[in-house]
Amino acid sequence: MKSLPLHYQILIALILGTVLGFLFNPGEEPLVGLTLTVSPQDGGYKVVQKQVEQDPQTVEFSSKEALLKRYPELKKQFVAGDLEKSETFEVKGRMIHIVDSAREVHLTYTRTVDKKVTVTTYSAANGEELVEKYPQWKTEFELFGNTISQKVMAISKWVGDLFLRLLKMVTIPLIVTSLITGIASLGNATRFGAMFSKTLLYYLSTSLLAIFTGIFVVNLIRPGIGAELPGGSGSLSSGQESISSIFIDMVDRLIPTNIIHSLGEGEFLSIISFSILSGIFIILVGGKHAKVLTDIFQAGFEVMMRMTMFIISLAPIGVLAFMIYAVSSQGIEIFKTLSWYMVAVLLALLIHAAVILPCLLKFVARRSPLEFARAMGPALMTAFSTASSNGTLPLTISCVEENAGVSNEVSSFVLPLGATINMDGTALYEAVAVLFIAQAYSGEVLPVQQQILVAITALLASIGAAGIPHAGLVMMAIVLQAVGLPLEAQGVIIAVDRVLDMCRTSVNVWSDSCGCAIIERYR
Repeated sequence: MKSLPLHYQILIALILGTVLGFLFNPGEEPLVGLTLTVSPQDGGYKVVQKQVEQDPQTVEFSSKEALLKRYPELKKQFVAGDLEKSETFEVKGRMIHIVDSAREVHLTYTRTVDKKVTVTTYSAANGEELVEKYPQWKTEFELFGNTISQKVMAISKWVGDLFLRLLKMVTIPLIVTSLITGIASLGNATRFGAMFSKTLLYYLSTSLLAIFTGIFVVNLIRPGIGAELPGGSGSLSSGQESISSIFIDMVDRLIPTNIIHSLGEGEFLSIISFSILSGIFIILVGGKHAKVLTDIFQAGFEVMMRMTMFIISLAPIGVLAFMIYAVSSQGIEIFKTLSWYMVAVLLALLIHAAVILPCLLKFVARRSPLEFARAMGPALMTAFSTASSNGTLPLTISCVEENAGVSNEVSSFVLPLGATINMDGTALYEAVAVLFIAQAYSGEVLPVQQQILVAITALLASIGAAGIPHAGLVMMAIVLQAVGLPLEAQGVIIAVDRVLDMCRTSVNVWSDSCGCAIIERYR
């Protein structure tokens, strides 16, 4: 195995992890159907829940909101107003899917009322807390929550997280030393200004291309028209922020008040801006002091690259663990429900990654897209399995420099900045997801002016998104707010977000890498 090139080792780990993930996927466990009899009572509601071969259970609620929090599948029944008399509802197709990741337990409950699918996810730090918070699931958790599959998921998630922690351990020292070394080696501030402007132009152009690709595909396929969306369990973001506040916060983070604190907290924008300024002022100081500092940071960079190469050699183990967890933790039923939405996202990502970016490589950078993709293989496959562009950054820098032959002065500037603000896949995904939700809620395509608003908002939100798993979903609240869609719509797509997150992260890293090739050609 060690004699194989790294990209083949990672590819084998991807395939093996996928196979093992399917073998250990516990799947959805079917539950018997039940009936819910809802009766108005003293300004609130009483629910009698009856299940086959079990005594009826009665639960009282002080308000409609409390009732719908426990039984969101009844939301459709209150569209015309409050219930005035007792009504009985059949709950069919009941299934649960339990995922234990050692540090967190998720129980996903899928059911159907009046042909409408509802999905609710219950989360807790461990099984004991889950049962304590949601006692209605005590029996089911005891039956399905302590299987071999759950133990394999927990162990694989832990091993994968250890690998990601190793990558993150070297990320910030690598960014600081490589960025300062790269800028100081330019020799003058004018060359830095030219590189900076070209890099921003590339990032803006590709992000807009990605967004409009997503909008084109979602209007072509129209996955939300006629779709019966499952009811979500809530959103990942409170949605209290606006576009202007996101932009102001991003500018604020460019100027750290305490660089030591920023280094400790991993605040990438602050670290990058401070490193850029340090490199520029090393150039401006010049003389022997500049040489001493450049040599120190160059030495630090060499040490960090050597450490990075050691950690990269462990990538097949980390990728194997991540893929086992990613595949084994996914339920299948929700994928069927949101299949057309997933097709739209994946097709748009494929067009951007396999057509638009390779064309830029071929005709702008004058590089062979296939050869460049082969060089970037380890980074792309690691980005896919970890769903973290920041975590993959050390591997991306290594592949760009060692395999693709891009100079350190370009990669050290383009890649850290790209991992922070260039999110082609995330921007595309947010545009598609919001338009899909809008189509499903309204039953029609959004007007052009609102689609343009979605495009602009998705661009700004993607710039503000962190390079961590699910960051795009968190930032989506901003885009939903911009077009007046309910924030709870996020809960609809949380269940399939992990798979799409893996794909869009790979596109993010691929775009950053292509940017390196283009800037290298015209620096």
